[in-house]
Formats: sequence, C-alpha cells, structure tokens
Amino acid sequence: MVKAVAVLSSSEGVSGTIYFTQEGDGPTTVTGNLSGLKPGLHGFHVHALGDTTNGCMSTGPHFNPAGKEHGAPDDEVRHAGDLGNVTVGEDGTASFTIVDNLIPLSGPNSIDPDDLGRGGHELSKTTGNAGGRIACGIIGLQG
Repeated sequence: MVKAVAVLSSSEGVSGTIYFTQEGDGPTTVTGNLSGLKPGLHGFHVHALGDTTNGCMSTGPHFNPAGKEHGAPDDEVRHAGDLGNVTVGEDGTASFTIVDNLIPLSGPNSIDPDDLGRGGHELSKTTGNAGGRIACGIIGLQG
C-alpha cells in the first residue's frame, strides 16, 4: 500500500488534512476533513506543481497528464486532477471520501511529489470556473 498526505492551509483561515491511499494498481482513495469554509459546494482539485512559493497561485494548472479538457469525476474526458466538489456544511466543515482511478500514487502519471510538474503535463485551457484558490498543500508520500 502506498500512502500520501497533504496538509492544507490558507491566509483566509481554511485548514484541513487530505489522505491518499492506493493498494497495488487499484484506485486511489482520498479522504479528508476541511474547516473554515463557507457552506455549499467547493471545487476540489489536484494541481500539477508542488510549489507554494506564491501561495496557491504557484501550484500550476490542474494535474492533467493526458492533456484533456476539464470535466466531472465521472466524465470520460477530464483532467486527472478534477475531483469534483466537496459539500461544506453550515458549520463550515466538510468530511469526504473520493475513490478515483486517474490519480495514482506511483508510476509515470502519479501525483507523488517527485515529478514537480515536469513530467510532460500539458497546460489546461480552463479550470472549470471553480473560482479562486482558497487553500492548498503539497502532497507528500508517507512512510
């Protein structure tokens, strides 16, 4: 089993921890807890770069090794990093689980931190109009 974690933070008071696990060549399970968000739907994406030198703006486009257009998690055509929306409750928190086949933790198209966006990822033309980036973190392998 391969595991990774990303600790999210922002200057706007948003925080959270996101865990990634993958067994063998199976799908990656993403579980997370977020707080400090406005209630409602919030876009959730994996971006191409492990760079937060300019806050969330320097994380690059959505992770997109196949060079596809933005789409929903169940769409055949989508960025690998398009994980849909998380629902935030009236208390400003969200807990979620996402199972996805396009974000492996190892191999040539993995989301592990070793690539740093230099693996031939093409820039996406759109972001799905998800709005500004309000929190980000760097995914790091565990163990």
